[in-house]
Amino acid sequence: MDRIDAMKVFVTALDEGSLAAAGRRLGRSPAAVSRAIAFLEAHVGMALLHRTTRTIKLSEAGERYAASCRQILTDLEEADLMIAGERAAPRGTLTLTAPVAAGQDFLRPLLDEFVDLYPDVTARLYLLDRPANLIDEGIDVALRIAHLADSTLIATPVGEVRRVVAAAPGYLAKHPRLKEPADLAQHRIISMTHFGVDSWSFPSSNNSAAPQTVHFTPRLIVNSVQGAVASAVDGYGVTRLFSYHVAEQVREASLKIVLTGYEQAPLPVHLLTPQGRLAVPKVRAFVDFAVPRLRTRFSALKAITDAD
Repeated sequence: MDRIDAMKVFVTALDEGSLAAAGRRLGRSPAAVSRAIAFLEAHVGMALLHRTTRTIKLSEAGERYAASCRQILTDLEEADLMIAGERAAPRGTLTLTAPVAAGQDFLRPLLDEFVDLYPDVTARLYLLDRPANLIDEGIDVALRIAHLADSTLIATPVGEVRRVVAAAPGYLAKHPRLKEPADLAQHRIISMTHFGVDSWSFPSSNNSAAPQTVHFTPRLIVNSVQGAVASAVDGYGVTRLFSYHVAEQVREASLKIVLTGYEQAPLPVHLLTPQGRLAVPKVRAFVDFAVPRLRTRFSALKAITDAD
């Protein structure tokens, strides 16, 4: 059996989550998929997967081997495409990841347009509120909102976002004025799990070098941006989110941003790609397609929230 082909089957099984699903994607029987993985396990001399009737799970050795397989298959694809030259048309599966809300709001609409433009490309979008390892997880492009650590990834800036505190005008009219972070102690807090459940930090005051941390007992804790925004719009309290989460509500005047003088520095937004992947036509085509559109969108949202 061809080892490269078996690696492709192995990685596809991981991506699809089961041997049966891998077989359907590859047009092979589950038995053929199982034989390919058994061939690899015999070759390396240890189990790569723990199998049940419905799912598969990587063994410790399988995790290391899967990362190597992905890198080998990526290198082979890049070598083939380099020989084919720049005239090669975008094709194959484009794999992307983004935070849940940002992926829904920004990448998903772009992908609808992109796959219409390039009919030989299939897109796979993973919405994850954690930073994925692009190499180990076989991801071509990631949208990331954060200050980036030094790495070998290629980062293309597309915008920036603020961490903002917001509430409905009607709520603000009925409660004590929010002049400084300490005033939050007098307010109903709607916590979003990714922004601090029982405390929020703000830049240092004039009299201290340490960040200001405000502790509170939230009245509502949600793990959904939509839930936090909806409760704030309905007047049930003050919430903290990224500026793009509330831009539409700010434009409609159903939410107002407060404590603007105490905001932390904006966070940059980048598209990330592993080194070498921009040589792949489907990746290059998407980055060229997405970057100007994302920059325009983030710029428009910034104008809305900066004006509040």
